[in-house]
Amino acid sequence: MKGSLFSLMVLAAAVAPAEAQTPGGTLAKIKEVGEIRLGHRDVSVPFSYLDGNQKPVGFAMDLCARIVDAVKEELKLPALQTKLQPIQLSTQIPLIENGTIDIVCGPATNTLERQKVVAFSNTIFVSSIRAVVRKDAPIKTFEDLRDKPVALTTGSTSIGLLLARSQEKKFEVKQVLSPDHAASFLALTTGRSEAFVMDDILLAGLIAGSPMPDNWRIIDDSLRTEPYGLIIRKGDPEFKALVDKTLVAMMKSGEFAELYAKWFTKPVPPKNVNLNFPMPAPLKDAVANPNDKGV
Repeated sequence: MKGSLFSLMVLAAAVAPAEAQTPGGTLAKIKEVGEIRLGHRDVSVPFSYLDGNQKPVGFAMDLCARIVDAVKEELKLPALQTKLQPIQLSTQIPLIENGTIDIVCGPATNTLERQKVVAFSNTIFVSSIRAVVRKDAPIKTFEDLRDKPVALTTGSTSIGLLLARSQEKKFEVKQVLSPDHAASFLALTTGRSEAFVMDDILLAGLIAGSPMPDNWRIIDDSLRTEPYGLIIRKGDPEFKALVDKTLVAMMKSGEFAELYAKWFTKPVPPKNVNLNFPMPAPLKDAVANPNDKGV
């Protein structure tokens, strides 16, 4: 009996190091089910949206494609399947938490509040929260929106930021909430609101893709500068390390800058509109000094 017990202990000691090297968390889940699940948006140009063939495309989708390649290499699964899951801003975090998706391939502001429940990759973009209004509207600051209907997307950080500004400056707005950015922009273009508050790059995309882009302008006033990151599950350092390592390699090689130019400074499908949005200085700094700092 003692000999058998000793043999089992020796066997366990020999197996332990091998087990310690096996992937855990998200990587273990991906290996078990044989697929990686990407959450994508439908209208977040140029990060994650549907092209003319209803295929998810965009800057964040391209970044995620490189991450998928890295996962295949890490797990030695060249035939790993990719499952695409449509998401909205209000559902992206719950779907990460419950395991429906493994990574959010879209624009997501990295906030300290969100970090309590999910994790973020290194910064992939830096935006400013501003407002789009009619070109001839007498609106230059957020204070000019006093008592006016303002379009906001449910679940966006814009809601709390606008509330904070209104409390600080002692004014109120009438919130017009919509489930996604396209619906919020529609509220503006159909006259149900006089402004739509959101990240400037997303506003630029909506304007560029609209029937009459010259009718709209983005005000200079900003509520906050915000870093974007790809959302992943919290408490999974192994998967996060792989994601960040992939992004850093792209940033150092110049591939990140090439992809940025492709989606932000050149015509993009399906309407071949050009956002003409050169890389902002804060993003250049984040590329030179990769980090996952939230706001």
